[in-house]
Parts: sequence; structure tokens; C-alpha cells
Amino acid sequence: MAVLCKPAIAVPEHVITNEETLELARRLHRDHPQLDLALRLIKNTGVRKRHLIQPIDMVLKHPGLDERSAVFESESRARVPEVVVRALAQAQVEPSQIDLIVYVSCTGFMMPSLTAWLINKLGFRPETRQLPIAQLGCAAGGAAVNRAHDFCSAYPGANVLIVACEFCSLCYQPTDLGVGSLLSNGLFGDGIAAAVVRGEGGTGIRLERNGSYLIPHTEEWISYAVRSTGFHFQLDRRVPGTMEPLSPALRAVAEQHQWDVGMLDFYIVHAGGPRILDDLSRFLEVPPEAFRFSRATLTEYGNIASAVVLDALGRMFDEKSALNGHQGLLAGFGPGITAEMSLGTWASPDS
Repeated sequence: MAVLCKPAIAVPEHVITNEETLELARRLHRDHPQLDLALRLIKNTGVRKRHLIQPIDMVLKHPGLDERSAVFESESRARVPEVVVRALAQAQVEPSQIDLIVYVSCTGFMMPSLTAWLINKLGFRPETRQLPIAQLGCAAGGAAVNRAHDFCSAYPGANVLIVACEFCSLCYQPTDLGVGSLLSNGLFGDGIAAAVVRGEGGTGIRLERNGSYLIPHTEEWISYAVRSTGFHFQLDRRVPGTMEPLSPALRAVAEQHQWDVGMLDFYIVHAGGPRILDDLSRFLEVPPEAFRFSRATLTEYGNIASAVVLDALGRMFDEKSALNGHQGLLAGFGPGITAEMSLGTWASPDS
């Protein structure tokens, strides 16, 4: 069965703290009628710092979609290969052994996808299949794992490389002054993650079942308005409460596997914000500590979109708390409102 191996993670070198974000909001929006509300929401994100691909003074400028697209492409090419090489090494596979590359990003657009460039750059076979996913937002990390699982189920013994590249800072829009936009300016960070799903062997989560669920009629709750100035993030105030309708879907997919979702050994979920994790703890009836990996990602990096679940998984690897046979859940949440869910058992051949 397919095994999700240890992810490789990278965050850029430019850092902005929560305190600096708050001071910036006070300076830029001192006359905003809801500034106090925005400041309170940013304080409550649980984010201590975020990493950016450019210094903050460059982020605050808006040179236009053309230049931002050029930055996305150049920074992707400069930063992604090293992460991919580490992920391959951690999974103990060579580029020639990869049969599919799933590449996810919701913060920039390239055609052809970065997958074509990576195949040429890093020595993947010309026959390597490509699956770019661009419109699932933060849920794409979970979707990438699920599509890799599906591929390995269809082609036993195949290996899949997952790459998530998110430069959320390139979506900053200085003219978007709604409270939701101001909150997102203090929540999202930049990050890159990669992981290999091995069709045979490997240490990590042995993927056993996956599922997807969309909350009906919520497609406008998280969205982009695509304009001449780029992607304008739109966040409905009802989004923080979405774990109540999604929790039954998480419970149902576990029951289909004859597992109790509240009695698992590990949980790797997308940390869109602190309330997401608090509500999951309440509705799934698990202790808050169960989401410590996701909360650590949120605290140290902010919401890095599709890369969150891979970073949280990497933290579980580093903690070395998972034991052979431990059962767990991995889930990504994003636009739709969509949940992409995976169930798996920890597999360690050396144990």
C-alpha cells in the first residue's frame, strides 16, 4: 500500500512578527472605522511570525500582475528544487523512480506548470505524468495526498511526488480594506513543502482510505475575485464556523473504515486559524493537544495554505511519537467549502 513519507519544508528568509504586523496595520489604516476589530482579530490568530519571499516594504508595493507573476515564477524556480531534492532523499527514491508529480499552488499561475520545468531540471523521466492543481486553495494539500493515493492504487508500485508552493504575500492587495482582508494580511505566510508517496516500502503514513466533502451552497465563502490587479482574496465571516458541518463528514469517513474519529492516535489537519482547531477538538471530542502539530505550524509560519498539512506532518515525524500501527487522520480544508480527508496507519519497517 502507498506510504506518505517524511515531507521536506522550506520557508523564506524574510520574517514579520505579529507585533510588527499590528504596528503596520495601525500605521497604514489609522482612520479605518473597524481598525480595533481588525487588530483584535489579528492578535487572536495565534500567529507569532510569518516568513515572506520579499522584504515587507516590497510586499506592500503593488507593481502589477505582470511583475508579480514574474516574481512567482522566478522565486518558484529558485526555491522549489532544493525542497524536492530533500523530499526524494528522505523517501529514499531517485527522480527516475517518480511516476507522477502533483503540484499545488493557489497563489500564482504558470503555464506550462512548474512540473514541466522540474522534469527537465531535476532529471525526472520524460514519461513522468503531471497533475497541477490550482483552484482548491488550502484544501489542495489534502487533495494532493488523495490523488497520489488514488494513483498508487491504480498503478501498484508507482511513486508520486507532491509539491506545494505557496507565496501568499504576492496576493496582498493594498486597496482591499474589508475586515476579512485586513485579517488575512496578518494570517497568511509563504512556504514550500514536498513529499513522496511510495507505492512500496517507506516509513510514514500507510494511506488506506480517502474522501471528499463539500458543504452545499458555500462556494462564495472563500474565493478569489480575479481582476487586472491579480487575486483578491474574499473571506466570508461564516468561515470560522465551518468545522461544525464538516465534523460529521470526518466522522463518517472514519466510520466507513470502522474507525472512531475521536479515538485516533494522530491528527494532521489544515490550520486555517485557531478556531478551526478549537472547534475540531470540541466536535470530534479529542483533546486540544491532538492538534499540536497544526497549531505549531500556525504559530511559527502562519497559514501557508496548501503546505500546512505537509508541514504539520513533518513536525510529527520530528517528534518521533508515532508508533507502528498507530491510526490517524489527515485533512485539508478550503474553498467550496471543501474537505479532503485521508485515513492511514503509521508504518515503520524498522520497528
